[in-house]
Amino acid sequence: MNKLDLEKYLEAYIFSFKLHKKQIRKGSNIPYFTHLSSVSNLIIENNGTTTQAIAGLLHDAVEDQGGIKTLAAIKKKFGPKVAKIVGQCSDTSIDPKPPWKARKNKYIKDIKNKTQDTLLVILCDKYHNAHCILSDYQKIGDKIWDRFNASKQETFWYYDSLYKEFKKYLKNHPELIKAYKNKVVEIKSIVT
Repeated sequence: MNKLDLEKYLEAYIFSFKLHKKQIRKGSNIPYFTHLSSVSNLIIENNGTTTQAIAGLLHDAVEDQGGIKTLAAIKKKFGPKVAKIVGQCSDTSIDPKPPWKARKNKYIKDIKNKTQDTLLVILCDKYHNAHCILSDYQKIGDKIWDRFNASKQETFWYYDSLYKEFKKYLKNHPELIKAYKNKVVEIKSIVT
């Protein structure tokens, strides 16, 4: 079990909270920060390092809270390793974002070039997102798809494509990859 640097982690937790405190999860009243915290917790529970756990808290900061300027602040505050992971987790640093399909195609294509640290963070992020999709589907049914910039079939395609890449390129965490696959299978069952 990796020992977590709690002081450094708390600093990142507060920083991330301040960045995202006005943001909510699509189609809900749930503070967006809870997703970031859940991703980071999943990283810690899967023997992630302090660097990976901090990157989990910050993985959406570039996309959602300021682009390259925010990435520079992360690098200055938490170091180049955290910044590299956060940068590799981001599918864009520009606003407005490019079209969904183009961003996701590029993201999937680039998985093979990402570090193992980054792949763990991405896997935990996508696992939590898939879990939330399935949980929310149980509550509101097909209305969930109104939240997304993609159709339900495209959403399944994206999560399934990522699973195939994790299976090829992520060297550790077979149990977590299997758990993610199970979520993807469940998503398939609600989109077909």
